[in-house]
Amino acid sequence: MPPPPSTPPIVAIVGPTASGKTSLSLDLAEALGGEIVNTDAMQVYRGMDIGTAKAPIEERRGIPHHLLDTLDVGEPATVAEFQVWARAAIADIRDRGATPVLVGGSALYTRAILDRFDFPGTDPAVRARLEAELAEVGSPVLHARLRELDPEAAGRIEVENGRRVVRALEVIEITGAPFSAHLPVQEYVDPHTVQLGVAIDRETLDRRIEERVRGMFDDGLLDEVERLLDDGLAESRTASAAIGYRQAMAVLAGELTRDEAIERTAVATRQFARRQLAWWRKDPRITWLAYDDPERVAKALTAVG
Repeated sequence: MPPPPSTPPIVAIVGPTASGKTSLSLDLAEALGGEIVNTDAMQVYRGMDIGTAKAPIEERRGIPHHLLDTLDVGEPATVAEFQVWARAAIADIRDRGATPVLVGGSALYTRAILDRFDFPGTDPAVRARLEAELAEVGSPVLHARLRELDPEAAGRIEVENGRRVVRALEVIEITGAPFSAHLPVQEYVDPHTVQLGVAIDRETLDRRIEERVRGMFDDGLLDEVERLLDDGLAESRTASAAIGYRQAMAVLAGELTRDEAIERTAVATRQFARRQLAWWRKDPRITWLAYDDPERVAKALTAVG
């Protein structure tokens, strides 16, 4: 049953990494009397600050933030778990009469929270076999298999993200259907939902990504990763897949130079941003706002109503 008209809407801000989602989310939360719900899969991890571009506490304007720094890097996190956590946070925020403002770069996580999305089950034996195979032959081999079985799913999953590749192959095997068939449909769980997208041209976005990546390494990403390795980062199935962290670990292992890591991180981030946009551009429900529009907050508030 939909909530009464007095219930605050759910506002989700989407768009590619480095486009300016965080600042817009803070502006909107201030204007709406809202609270922020993180929808970035990696910002839930304590200590993963520089490489995830997590807003420091002093820059959060006193606005409550949810699903930040809730897990240690050694703890796995699935989309299904994130869905439960985020929906519970949203319900609590609305119960207080505040507006939940979702923001993050994980498109699948955002859709899983907002849309009707039921997760297929799991088979421990199949999962264990695929994970053993992953350890033996590596993610690129399994990703190539996924590309043959489900090209759509393979196009949405990074080659290096072995955890998601294994999950996709597991679902295909136990259901007999493509993994992409289990992705969320474009139907909001709550009709009082508004999505706002930050639009930015490719040249500007690429420049911002380059600047962000260099800034991360200049600000101490290697030191951050070195500390996280002591906490089990390398053994983590989830956190170790984060862009920037893989490359930084390779520098610390002597496999890449710092400059090589910066370049590879920038390339991987640009590719990630393209995939993000390809996902969101298929959603006609999103109201797009130019990243540099001086009236973007006012236009966002109009869209929220």
